[in-house]
Amino acid sequence: MKELKLMKGNEAIAEAAIRCGVDGYFGYPITPQSEILEHLMLEEPYKKTGMVVLQAESEIASINMVYAGAACGKKVMTTSSSPGISLMQEGLSYIAGAELPCLVVNVVRGGPGLGTIQPSQSDYFQTTKGGGHGDYRLITLAPASVQEMYDFVELGFDLAFKYRNPVMILSDGAIGQVMEKLEVEDYKPRWTDEYIKKSFPWATTGKNPGEDHAIITSLELDSSKQEQVNIRIQKKYKECEANEVRYEMIDCEDAEYIFVAYGTSARICQKAIQLGREKGIKIGLLRPISLWPFPNKILEEMAGKVKGMLSVEMSAGQMVEDILLATKHKTKVDHFGRLGGIIPTPQEVLNALETKIIGG
Repeated sequence: MKELKLMKGNEAIAEAAIRCGVDGYFGYPITPQSEILEHLMLEEPYKKTGMVVLQAESEIASINMVYAGAACGKKVMTTSSSPGISLMQEGLSYIAGAELPCLVVNVVRGGPGLGTIQPSQSDYFQTTKGGGHGDYRLITLAPASVQEMYDFVELGFDLAFKYRNPVMILSDGAIGQVMEKLEVEDYKPRWTDEYIKKSFPWATTGKNPGEDHAIITSLELDSSKQEQVNIRIQKKYKECEANEVRYEMIDCEDAEYIFVAYGTSARICQKAIQLGREKGIKIGLLRPISLWPFPNKILEEMAGKVKGMLSVEMSAGQMVEDILLATKHKTKVDHFGRLGGIIPTPQEVLNALETKIIGG
């Protein structure tokens, strides 16, 4: 039975983790996502479901604890914000190379460097292009509401275990801090060791007589074998691109111009659409929900129907490069964004459309 609650986006992440049967959370506090760890500590989930919550000594320790838990077939996760996620990149590459499932949440703040604690979307490249070394991908979900922060935790674990790959929820400081009503599900029991052993033969659950060793590693010194590992991983990514693209279209039926935006920027664009239509400008919104795999096909289709697209991002322009690749020069594409933790206003977004696309 669903229950209605009023929560911050960060708190919704923590609540979802408890209720969907997560086994372990390993994290380190950093603004603007510290409420996730605080909510988990306050709720004491180990008394409700047996979930382990541990504040590690650093982000590097956190991601390696996740690596170990994932190797055992457990639902494990961590959360951080931009500088902390940067520290996790080596571990994320190892986890992807070992083909292990886990969930990572980035509540993005402005950079580069220590930057600011205000919201930003400047970690798009790092997340969608593989921030660590090697040819790997993170399945990436971009919530635009507190409800989606909650919903994407269980969805993220479903995708992580389906593809044996890390999943990133790429949020931002505004979505993390905003408070909204949401519906939460009843508590789900954690998986039993018997279920894990039966469902995930790759997991290190202990070796019984007559069984083969389950070996978890991202190391293979034989180049021909390592190439086959990479080919297998890339085949998995192709399946993900074919089956896991997610997006939302708003007011696109008669649109002559399209905003492309995710997260907080997408919410701002909805108001900008209203302002534009009041002036007689037919604008729609295409909101990528999966930033990887990216909605290339629908963008190419829309490019043949509209006069232009504006990528609205709280960054110097990162997602716009993927939009340009997807649309294949079939329509005019430009970027508008604010930097350093500044959230653009709907009027600024509309002005950018009129200046860069309509009048440009």
